[in-house]
Amino acid sequence: MRYFCCLLLLLSSFKTASAEEPGKNHLALSLKRAVELAISPKGNAQIQLAGEALKQASSRSAQARAALLPNVDSSLSYRNQTLNLRANGLRFDIPTIQGFSFAFPALVGPFNVMDARISGSQSIFDFSSIRRFQSSREGVSAAKSDLSASEEQVAAQVARAYLSAIRAEADVETAQANIRLSQAVLTQAENQKKAGAGTGIEITRARVQLANDRQRLLVAENARHSAHLRLLRVMDMGLDVEIELTDKLGYVPTDAVTLEKAREQAMASRQDLKAQQERENSARISSSATKMERLPSLAAFGDYGDVGAGLSNALPTRTYGITLRIPIYDGGRRDARRAEAGSQYRSEKVRTGDLKEQIELEVRIALDSLRSAEEQVKVARDGLELSENELTQAQRRYEAGVANSLEVTDAQARLERARDNQTEALYNYNLARIDLEQAMGKVRISVQ
Repeated sequence: MRYFCCLLLLLSSFKTASAEEPGKNHLALSLKRAVELAISPKGNAQIQLAGEALKQASSRSAQARAALLPNVDSSLSYRNQTLNLRANGLRFDIPTIQGFSFAFPALVGPFNVMDARISGSQSIFDFSSIRRFQSSREGVSAAKSDLSASEEQVAAQVARAYLSAIRAEADVETAQANIRLSQAVLTQAENQKKAGAGTGIEITRARVQLANDRQRLLVAENARHSAHLRLLRVMDMGLDVEIELTDKLGYVPTDAVTLEKAREQAMASRQDLKAQQERENSARISSSATKMERLPSLAAFGDYGDVGAGLSNALPTRTYGITLRIPIYDGGRRDARRAEAGSQYRSEKVRTGDLKEQIELEVRIALDSLRSAEEQVKVARDGLELSENELTQAQRRYEAGVANSLEVTDAQARLERARDNQTEALYNYNLARIDLEQAMGKVRISVQ
């Protein structure tokens, strides 16, 4: 008996563990947590690509810096060779002495040559290389700003996806509330018929409304599932994760902000604008570097090593000196590069101006949308309150026998529409808030 009880306890524990197994993919998710997961280094693909772009910019900057640092090489060679002296222009004519003639050989060798050497060079001043290095550092700064801009953009995408998901949750809750209301109306119609004050058509009408509400619930549940999948995709998480949204769709008043203040905030905080300004500065410095290619450059060089037939008879030799390079004519390549660099700089200036205009447009539209959404929330709230009062009065009139069920059904339909209007108004309001925060460059700050 004791063995049987232990076996039952073991089986029950195994069943409990099996039932909890799917819970490993369950995740309680707030908006703040969703944004943190999405903008982590291993989060959204856009963040990962921006991180790789930053690494590439840093590598390019290191390459540009290398032109200003010493260049040191070493070599060891060992060869066996022959030489044709006449081929190198060397002829030795030895006169005949007392009938004897001597002929110096044209072919010399074979002989061995060993050369172990270390050599180096150092740029003393090269203004063009210095400006290219400065341009590459601006490129690194632009890549960092691009990474911040990508984080801001991904945070806005996650916020919108999360907002769509909690709206879908609200639609499901509204559909469930409508079903409960339809069931109450059906019960009321059945009671009225039992009391002799109702008809069969009124019961049928209530059942039709209940069936319609159940259909809407199925649609809302499917929309909720799709919204959860889209949120997981934006966060770059596994689509088999079951999420539970901890935030709800609601109304949180915002501080009043003027157009001038919002525009000033946007111009100071938008990371994409900062990145574009840094790209413009990089293009300006690069154009300057191309112009400086016409200036002279000075470099030092030297080498030291042992050369001989072998290690035992090698002798040290060395070379050192300086090189002054003065560009004269290169077929017009420098002029073409200078024209190209100037055009790139002007293009970046155009992009910067266009982005500023786009930011101002986004700020204006977001402010207008937010003001409109606030009014929509107020109107929807009043409409919902009136619809609830209308339904209550219609039910009382129906119970008192002074009205039929059609009046109740009409009031019920208007209440359901008012609930949908409130959900839509709250969604538009929160969406307008996200748009304004993104236009001002502070989505990540607002979700903290």
